[in-house]
Amino acid sequence: MAAVGYASRISEGKPDPQILYEWSTTIGTLVQDGIVLGLVLWIAKSRRDLLALRRPVSIAHTLGLLGTALVAIYVFEGIYSALAHPGNEQGLTPAHWEPRHAAAYIANGLVICTVIPFVEELTYRGVGYSLLERFGRWPAILLVGLFFGLAHGLVVSLPVIVAFGCALAWIRSATRSVIPGMLLHAVFNLIALVAAVTIGG
Repeated sequence: MAAVGYASRISEGKPDPQILYEWSTTIGTLVQDGIVLGLVLWIAKSRRDLLALRRPVSIAHTLGLLGTALVAIYVFEGIYSALAHPGNEQGLTPAHWEPRHAAAYIANGLVICTVIPFVEELTYRGVGYSLLERFGRWPAILLVGLFFGLAHGLVVSLPVIVAFGCALAWIRSATRSVIPGMLLHAVFNLIALVAAVTIGG
């Protein structure tokens, strides 16, 4: 996934910032994530515990972890952005709101806030973390964060995505579940999508 991401970035450059206004993006994302999900489920076919798709033991403790992680990520992103000025390197959020394409934007937003967090958490924090945990908790957290960051095909923004991936892996490790990470991932994506068409335009 990392190789595909960087190859695409090198050959095609940054994605069109209006890509979320296109229905083809919705379909392409669903197909791509469907393939990834199928592969992940195949890997875990005889070991469903690898997915960590279970209810956290303590809801109160989990909420505290989610709040801590969300604040920490935004603090880190703010400091890093002030130093490195990555801008909108991923190129997935539009520069301004276009009402005539609202339906496609909402459809893509639903996919980004539901399907993508579900698939990516099962992939990285589910099977990925479970298979790497044998090497130790923190090596697994760091490696999962690194692989998650590399899969996005970014350069300047890579530290932010890696930090976010590590935070999600830390939550998965502390709660023994991918469900809290799915929720945080969805909220993070939702905030980015809303901010893009309100603050940005």
